[in-house]
Amino acid sequence: MILAGQAKAAIAAAAHTLVAGGLLGLPTETVYGLAADAENAAAVARIFAAKGRPADHPLIVHLADAAAAAHFAVGLPSFAVALMQAFWPGPLTLILPRRVGVAAAAAGGQNSIGLRCPAHPVALAVLAACAALTPPVRGLAAPSANLFGRVSPTTAAHVQQELGPDLLILDGGPCRVGIESTIVDCTRGQPVLLRPGAITVAELAAACGQAVLQPQDLVDSTEAAPRASGTLASHYAPRARVRLLPAAALQAALRDGATTGVAIAVYARTVAPHPALPWRHMPASAAAAAQQLFAVLRELDSTGVTEIWVETPPDAPDWAGVRDRLARAAA
Repeated sequence: MILAGQAKAAIAAAAHTLVAGGLLGLPTETVYGLAADAENAAAVARIFAAKGRPADHPLIVHLADAAAAAHFAVGLPSFAVALMQAFWPGPLTLILPRRVGVAAAAAGGQNSIGLRCPAHPVALAVLAACAALTPPVRGLAAPSANLFGRVSPTTAAHVQQELGPDLLILDGGPCRVGIESTIVDCTRGQPVLLRPGAITVAELAAACGQAVLQPQDLVDSTEAAPRASGTLASHYAPRARVRLLPAAALQAALRDGATTGVAIAVYARTVAPHPALPWRHMPASAAAAAQQLFAVLRELDSTGVTEIWVETPPDAPDWAGVRDRLARAAA
């Protein structure tokens, strides 16, 4: 059931559902999440079951504000606090040391936990309503509201298509960012980027006053990296096979008739449209491409093609999140 997310009655119904241990389709600025009380192990288990997600694959916990982080995490390094101050509410998840005895199921059994404060009025209204309950629901575990490994939803209709009509879904309109949050590991003494997103490495480094490393920069570290959402090699995949092709290779394949016998659709930025094929134009702006990426993959997949050919995005810092999602979709 889809309700208008801005309505007070819808927010109240959402809070009631969550405190009763139910699931909720929740809009955020990144993608729609499948939310449950992060400290209700049975409710968290329902998320894993609904998505078909491995129970040791951690969930991100969404908070009403930065102050709520103290309930779930301890020993916050100063650079993590600086990142919160700079980007919360917003599309940034921080992996932090988890407070013992709190939200173990949502954390996938790890001693770390992923936290973020979303920048969406409906999500914040639901979080505030939950925090005002007695006893309060202090955080919502909310992975993307789709079957595990598939394309993330960016509208309420996408969620219903994935998870069925019985789920309560708040309609907050199309997601503004369109790809999942940037994830930074803050458990190893220095910030380490685990998943690129709308916030670039340069922006992160400027906010926290130190270099943000990549996992490969820590090859000599003996400390294992925490597991984090959306970092599996294969993820975000439609039913059709996704192929990433540089512009010249895509142009040549279309010109030389390589599509013969293969039902394909194309998502291209610089290559001219082929009149006989399902085709969508990729925007020149990285932010615009990110905002529409998952919706376009769903739309092209719905045409029944067997392959979706995508022009490889530019190798530029602001395109890192889009490149990451497409590379995992094509894995």
